[in-house]
Amino acid sequence: MSLVLEEPGGTITVPAPVLATLVAEAAEEVDGTRVRRGRRRLEIDVSGEGARVRLELAARYGLVLPEVARRVQEQVSAALTTMCKVKIDRIDVSVEEVE
Repeated sequence: MSLVLEEPGGTITVPAPVLATLVAEAAEEVDGTRVRRGRRRLEIDVSGEGARVRLELAARYGLVLPEVARRVQEQVSAALTTMCKVKIDRIDVSVEEVE
């Protein structure tokens, strides 16, 4: 779903594929993680001014998985808040693979 912001100067639209790219790039900034949209699920639901994100990722063997997932949540939240000015309702991270 696209993010649509009503601003005094007009409407700003950020399409779903752009949001997905922002989320994937932010998640992969965390060392030892990988998101592949073709193989793993990455969903973004924007309603009103809030967003819910669900993503699946692979993590490098030896990492503490809950810590990695928390860092991914923080990175994704910061990216969407900073770049899109959207409130984050929730970010669900599922580590589906260890490499």
